[in-house]
Amino acid sequence: MNTALLLIDVQESFRHRPYFSAEALPAFLSRTNALLDGCASRDIPVVRILHVDEGDAANPFSIASGHVRPLAGLAPFDAAAEFHKTRHSALVGTGLSVWLRERGIGRLIVAGIRTEQCCETTTRHASDEGFEVDFVPEATLTFDMRHLDGSLLPSADIVARTSAVLSQRFATICSVEQSLDRAA
Repeated sequence: MNTALLLIDVQESFRHRPYFSAEALPAFLSRTNALLDGCASRDIPVVRILHVDEGDAANPFSIASGHVRPLAGLAPFDAAAEFHKTRHSALVGTGLSVWLRERGIGRLIVAGIRTEQCCETTTRHASDEGFEVDFVPEATLTFDMRHLDGSLLPSADIVARTSAVLSQRFATICSVEQSLDRAA
């Protein structure tokens, strides 16, 4: 089965959000770059997906801001395609699903930013559309949040929860190496 990596929202826009934390960034970039390297060596196409909002330069997700570009530290790669999305799922309104099907791609590897938001939503949507999905938590990034009572919800707990709810229902949870092995 043909496989593609969906690299979702790995963009500078996030550095300009109040919740951004660089604490987990080195590990995320290391694992994501290993995934990119593995895809390149196996001729697995990588699809770059960037989130774009309307608005002026004050919005870091608007094109006018200049921040809708690859995150610093991400290894350069030749994208097989690039899509701009305006919703959480990379499959809504982008033409991505058509692009994948035209190329006979039936398995997706999902990585990117934010674990519980665009990565999880795209994974669920792709599964519902009939794609086989490998979700790679170590190549996703998210940030601490707050429970409704104001207490801290650590990013590690968010990643664990996302992995648990996706596992065996919407995706196979994989390490970088496992996802690359499964694509062989």
